[in-house]
Amino acid sequence: MSIKENDVEILPDMLIGGVKVNYFFHCKTQLWYFSHFITQEQESDLVSLGKILEEIALKEIKSKDLLIDQKISIDFVEMKDVIILHDIKKSSKFESAHYYQMIYYLYYLKTIKGIEKVKGFINYPKERKKVEIYLTPEKETEIEEILRKINEITSSPEPPKPNRKKYCRNCAYFEFCFGD
Repeated sequence: MSIKENDVEILPDMLIGGVKVNYFFHCKTQLWYFSHFITQEQESDLVSLGKILEEIALKEIKSKDLLIDQKISIDFVEMKDVIILHDIKKSSKFESAHYYQMIYYLYYLKTIKGIEKVKGFINYPKERKKVEIYLTPEKETEIEEILRKINEITSSPEPPKPNRKKYCRNCAYFEFCFGD
């Protein structure tokens, strides 16, 4: 079965989790490892710090940590005249990756769940910054292309060659990419 949206065919196996969209922008090699169940993040100090920050920021919120279809995980939701998704991030260092992760969440809710009155916010509590995000037809087309590219990367039998970046040393996959 496939879903037709504006004459673009999206196959169910192309519908992925939001973390993969984030990793697509952050690091294609990390995306491949994560997609092949080589998960190192649980042991990462940075991930632990992010979870603590999230707990502090959400201590008064009742509708939090929502998991939808094992595909998207939303930090918290507000129900108003539109559904408002909130994602909490430690810093805006990877704002582009965060942005497209939220675009994917909005796309998923519209395309798969039929929910059109939805918008998102990315919250950076340490920076006292909040970014509002809407799904536009242009962003829908863009996220569909990103899904195709993610599928190409994750279907490959080997990971993409890593590109060393200044933040690689802090990555949980560093030894996989650059270990001797």
